[in-house]
Amino acid sequence: MNALADFIAMGGHGPYVWSAYAITFVVLLLNVVQPWLARRQLVKEEARRLRREVR
Repeated sequence: MNALADFIAMGGHGPYVWSAYAITFVVLLLNVVQPWLARRQLVKEEARRLRREVR
């Protein structure tokens, strides 16, 4: 169990290393989610626009 704690602490550099990993993960996640949400919004807006044109 001590080896795991040493791995997480990384010789005192753990907070920097793990926060860098967390920030990278969040940025990558946003790079996937943001275009997906934008596409959904675009599809909804186009559907509304088409409904207005039909009337």
